[in-house]
Amino acid sequence: MENTARIYRIGGHRVRVVMDAPWMFKPLTPDQAALVARLAHGEDIGVIPVPADKQQDLSVNEQRMGKEAAMTRERWETLSAEERDVFRHAIDFQQYAPFKDAEEGPVLFTLRVSAESPEWIEKDRAEWTRVVAVDEMLPYYYGYRYGEWTVYEYFPAEGISAGLFVLNGDFSEGTYYPRPRIGAKTTLMQVNTSLMIQFTFATAALDTLLLHASVIREAGRANLFFGVSGTGKSTHSRLWLSHVPGCDLMNDDNPVIRFEDGKLMVYGSPWSGKTLCYRNVVAPVRALVRLEQAPENRIERLLALDAYASVIAAASTIRWNPSVMDRLIPTVERIAMNVPCFRLGCRPDAEAVETCRAGIGSDVLQ
Repeated sequence: MENTARIYRIGGHRVRVVMDAPWMFKPLTPDQAALVARLAHGEDIGVIPVPADKQQDLSVNEQRMGKEAAMTRERWETLSAEERDVFRHAIDFQQYAPFKDAEEGPVLFTLRVSAESPEWIEKDRAEWTRVVAVDEMLPYYYGYRYGEWTVYEYFPAEGISAGLFVLNGDFSEGTYYPRPRIGAKTTLMQVNTSLMIQFTFATAALDTLLLHASVIREAGRANLFFGVSGTGKSTHSRLWLSHVPGCDLMNDDNPVIRFEDGKLMVYGSPWSGKTLCYRNVVAPVRALVRLEQAPENRIERLLALDAYASVIAAASTIRWNPSVMDRLIPTVERIAMNVPCFRLGCRPDAEAVETCRAGIGSDVLQ
């Protein structure tokens, strides 16, 4: 099974990914395997949050994650036909490797990357009903309902379809069909999106959700910073790392949060946006903090209704599906009623960190 299927434990849930030939898992180099072993034990390797104004640090994180140099024309010309075929179809699952699970047992769902043509469903495309469009900026994707299936089509560039993701009615089986001549790097992007969608749907009734947030752990407890895009989540987390000794970054985009034994826990995940933070780590949640840009730093505790509205807006889910939302809402309500939530109006400076720490500390650490 190792070469064709792998099981990962994400947020405490076991999921299976299957690759049909010629698609395959890209082998790790010895250095990458050693690095993954450290991440699997939750080690902090020094990956830093990457705000929009610090794009130069993308390459710093890539070096820390042991990413290989991009393919060049000169190198391509030296490869054999067999080596080129492997390059086109070997999908880099390094970000998932720290979450690999070798145990036997049931899985929550399976996602398959298939080499077959999706003609069986495309022949009835006229009967698809569009239910969602994410097309404000590239890459785009559109979602459709067709009978018991949900079908997603991905567009990495204008007018270019990368493939179809077909999800069954109970979210237990999903299949991604890459288009011919679509390479491994683009396919990984669509598989990432497909896995996040399937995970969100399949875990909605299991006291679990993905939250669009950056997570800093201090003294064993986690603070989650969230807000509308561009608010400065990565910037604020970066300030914590610079000014609070001993804290660490757990995730910078899509951590998993879930209730366990009445306590809200947050897990690192394979999904961390442009910040390559893939640590297999878990911590109890200390506070949820909604960030807002402001001319001065101030913090206030949110009442339950405001907390609910803030958290539901930050949940990474597909809101068009009422059955999923109905399952997710009780978890969000439980968070709003039982977990300290705050609003932090802030500037991008060290004082914002101290304001945040003082506010949640006096309110939480009683």
